[in-house]
Amino acid sequence: MKLENKVAVITGGASGIGAATARLFVEEGAKVVLVDLNEEKGKSFEAELKEQNVEAIFLKANITIEEEVQEVFKKTMDRFGKVDVVFNNAGIGKVTPTDELSYDEWRNTVNVDLDGVFLVAREAIREMLKSGGGSIINTASMYGWVGSPGSAAYNAAKGGVLNLTRSLALEYATKNIRVNSLAPGFIDTPIIPEESKQELASITPMKRLGKSDEMAKAVLFMASDDSSYMTGNSLTIDGGYTAQ
Repeated sequence: MKLENKVAVITGGASGIGAATARLFVEEGAKVVLVDLNEEKGKSFEAELKEQNVEAIFLKANITIEEEVQEVFKKTMDRFGKVDVVFNNAGIGKVTPTDELSYDEWRNTVNVDLDGVFLVAREAIREMLKSGGGSIINTASMYGWVGSPGSAAYNAAKGGVLNLTRSLALEYATKNIRVNSLAPGFIDTPIIPEESKQELASITPMKRLGKSDEMAKAVLFMASDDSSYMTGNSLTIDGGYTAQ
């Protein structure tokens, strides 16, 4: 029970890597707060977890709206009294040639994938400073380390997440707040269209897509005391893609 009696906030928690992480966290004793824009999926997942006799709540929120992020943490504190772990996972991605990319599309991607990560991390840090510490895991991407055609906004935002993670880790290292990031490769989640999966697997050295539960295990490591001497770092789990 690596997270026994811990309270974990998971953004993008209704599906994909977020949902897989929530399932693993409750198995390890955590109480979870699922944050997502998809109310239907979020409420359904909340009900599924409650059937297992675990403490889980769903909160609909847009992580790019400051007041909604603040409300998530207020409701979490009202319900559970603390925040021990934050998996800052919500994000979007779209492949568009840069010469066809509108400024609105650029801003929307950076707003969700970087600004939203900042807003969630800031509110988490404010609560963790009051309670004596915690662990924050930000979802970056292997494309925060390497470039790819047609993903300028996404790559720029994810590169920003990596360096935001390092900066926060240094700033709060003496406050018992650890900040690390997950940099996934191609993961078999709803964000990847079915027609693209075979091609993406073919350009991955391991010749397959990653699985959400493989990412969840890495997040659990960073969330728990197993990684107690780790901060400001990133786990790149990409089937060997960035080793090429």
